[in-house]
Amino acid sequence: MAAQPAAMDGNAAAAGVGGPLLGDGEFDFLRGFVYEHCGISLGEHKRQLVQGRLLRRLRALRLPDFASYCELLRRDPQGELGELASAISTNVTSFFRESHHFDLLANELLPRWIAEKKHGGRLRLWSAGCATGEEPYTLAMVLAEALEKHGAGIDAKILATDLSPQALDTARQGVYPIDRLEGVSAERRRRWFLRGEGEYADYACVHPRLRELVSILPLNLLHEWPMQGPFDAIFCRNVVIYFDKPTKQRLFQRYAGLLPEGGYLFLGHSESMHGLNDSFDLIGRTVYRKRSA
Repeated sequence: MAAQPAAMDGNAAAAGVGGPLLGDGEFDFLRGFVYEHCGISLGEHKRQLVQGRLLRRLRALRLPDFASYCELLRRDPQGELGELASAISTNVTSFFRESHHFDLLANELLPRWIAEKKHGGRLRLWSAGCATGEEPYTLAMVLAEALEKHGAGIDAKILATDLSPQALDTARQGVYPIDRLEGVSAERRRRWFLRGEGEYADYACVHPRLRELVSILPLNLLHEWPMQGPFDAIFCRNVVIYFDKPTKQRLFQRYAGLLPEGGYLFLGHSESMHGLNDSFDLIGRTVYRKRSA
């Protein structure tokens, strides 16, 4: 895709196959809009990526150029926000990604929490930035197995949220190509997935038991949160890599407000809370526990 000359105005369009070009004015507007509404910082080096990915939205919406798309965002920012966020971010996820987190849950945390809550109380986990659903359904597998082993009948639920409508649709459907189950053991595949037949033979659907445990809802992490908590653990993995330092600080503080003392926050392998919040102690690989007051 051809790079736009610095002097070209944003209303100009390319005559070639590349389609409309993203001008300086449009890119500056989009950077400000995305930061304000999503907390995502877009550097100048992201210009071609943004242009390439948003071209698909222009075609889907039958808009002639990026100026028209920016005008749409001005008129109805919330209506297009999810699609915009989905286009410019990369939803890379998989079942049992960073498996040490789920080992900690299965071997230590869930048995302890279930024992503490057998005589009342709720067990709540939150997958914040759940993408296409692999993370919350992995949590559901581990949780369902722990409940069977240590305490059936416990009031346990998983909240899964994301901003992307496309990702949420996939999560709600719970249907995945067989090759996406690469990280799931053969035993768990047999137990927690239903294999498709005929034209769907290369797909698998999550078991109804997992669906019962997971509530999937749209949520912008920068906006108001309807849930009150508390959560025993929050998974926010490979989400804050898109945020600048002040946005991370605000988000971590809000997470601390929804976790009890001793509650856990799980981050992605390339993320850290170092120097951003003093409410947590690092207790393992990207695993943080909220400190006692």
